[in-house]
Amino acid sequence: MDVNGTVAEGFEPVGEAFAANFELLGERGAAVAVYRDGHRVVDLWAGTRDVDGSAPWEPGTAQVVRSATKGVAAAALLLLHQRGELDLDAPVGMYWPEYKTAGKERTLVRDLLAHRAGVPVLDRPLTPAEAADPDLGAAAVAAQAPVWEPGTDHGYHAQTYSWLTGELVRRVTGRPIGEWIAREMTAPVGAGLWLGLPEDERARVGRVGPLPAPETAGVLKTRPKRAVAEAYADPGSLTRRAFAAITPLPDENDPAYRAAALPASNGIATADGLARFYASLIGEVDGGTRLFTPHTMELARAEQSAGPDRVLVVGTRFGLGYMLHGSASPLLSPGSFGHPGRGGALAFADPGTGIAFGYVTNGFRASVTADPRAQALVRAVRAALGREAG
Repeated sequence: MDVNGTVAEGFEPVGEAFAANFELLGERGAAVAVYRDGHRVVDLWAGTRDVDGSAPWEPGTAQVVRSATKGVAAAALLLLHQRGELDLDAPVGMYWPEYKTAGKERTLVRDLLAHRAGVPVLDRPLTPAEAADPDLGAAAVAAQAPVWEPGTDHGYHAQTYSWLTGELVRRVTGRPIGEWIAREMTAPVGAGLWLGLPEDERARVGRVGPLPAPETAGVLKTRPKRAVAEAYADPGSLTRRAFAAITPLPDENDPAYRAAALPASNGIATADGLARFYASLIGEVDGGTRLFTPHTMELARAEQSAGPDRVLVVGTRFGLGYMLHGSASPLLSPGSFGHPGRGGALAFADPGTGIAFGYVTNGFRASVTADPRAQALVRAVRAALGREAG
């Protein structure tokens, strides 16, 4: 496999791991980017643009990144807080009066960010067309009774995170969340990242799809714990119901789906766009823009939820909208914060080392929070830093 791009001196292990993902783990098409102290040190791509095609991946190829979008949505709310427009400790109903129903009256803004709102499911799932309508999505989640008392426990809001965060941004700013993110976040930073894909960017986006497990001898095949497997198999479990809040699952290659703005699941990004975005959360990018102040950065990664996750059925850790380093979602170090996309993508920042990381792929696997391809790249970044320290 021909790997294209550049790797700065000292980060060669990342290039080696990226190539090995194609040779050993069956990667079809992917890209990885790493920034250090606001400067790009890794920019690699290889394979095909489409999971089911033969056209080559090119510089600037973008892909659907699924739940890696959640970290971008969280940044929108934290920026509004940073600017004094949103109080994290205020009830959600202060900004969104219709939300004050069915036992959700005391839900705080920080509860939404930290997956503590108690509404990971919808009693009546939305169709893909309904889910793409922000008014219908907001009304559905506002009417939903919580499955636990808000603020008392946590569970991954796999799909409902879209309408919770999207509507709150719209109530505070008067703008749709995708439009606000483009104007206030991605444009100033110069990040190739979209929530609601513009028509003039369609040509750069590849087709995504399932990727078979690698057949290479000696590759470790992991099996989920029995409790996790049972939760995903049970149609009545919170796990299945949370992911099925949109039923049937959308066609991620449908232009109409990509044009919608679902902050939980349908962001589209280049690897460089994700890495550059996270670099801007922890420092200046290329000597220019920084989105988060140091105080907001610390808020983002301050632990809010930890322990057994009522939806994912494993131990998870969340800050304000971000997954934190742990066994369920290993990042670079205990100080890292970011978000994976189910079955592939990963993006995070590590303030202690100045590292920002972005990985995108067109082939999705069965993993939820710790894809082996992304993890191999994270280990390679760690190894590169270790060499430097040695």
